[in-house]
Amino acid sequence: MEIKALILVLMGGVLINNYVLQQFLGICPFLGVSKKFSQASGMGIAVTFVMLCATAVTHPIYTCILEPAKLEYLQTIVFILVIAALVQFVEIVLKRFIPALYNSLGVYLPLITTNCAVLGVTINNITAGYDFITSMVSSLGVGLGFLLAMVLFAGVRSRIENCPAPKPFKGIPITLVAASIVALAFYGFAGVVENLLA
Repeated sequence: MEIKALILVLMGGVLINNYVLQQFLGICPFLGVSKKFSQASGMGIAVTFVMLCATAVTHPIYTCILEPAKLEYLQTIVFILVIAALVQFVEIVLKRFIPALYNSLGVYLPLITTNCAVLGVTINNITAGYDFITSMVSSLGVGLGFLLAMVLFAGVRSRIENCPAPKPFKGIPITLVAASIVALAFYGFAGVVENLLA
């Protein structure tokens, strides 16, 4: 694939097809860990790392083992097992080397295993027919998009915490309204990358 196409895939994952704000995958950590910038950025980096590692492992497994053996129907189960193993690895590394981040992420770190954005990117790369390099670029773009959404929404939520909201909107309702406005803002990126590369 040529460089322009790879840039389009990368920017598409970050802005246009943002998994959290456009496809609504990975909403659980998006709403649960976006209260503080440090937690949001830590979770975004961890998810990006897991997405890249999951793609690096699942793509060869699918193309070299499952597809030749006509076992494509096992794709979801195999991918979930690979993602679970990678999350355990990330959890062990964070606990050993960055205990403050490990403690701040709490229960949300093991939830990366069930984060549908991680499984979604691995399956979508196969479904789109991407080769290995394009799949890795796509996963990087999706991971950076996830990180961007988490960090932006952490900033929005810090503003919400300091502003008075009507009583019926306090807590989760105002958070969901803010999330929908951020998602609407990202909708404005549709078509931008194609026009830049044209």
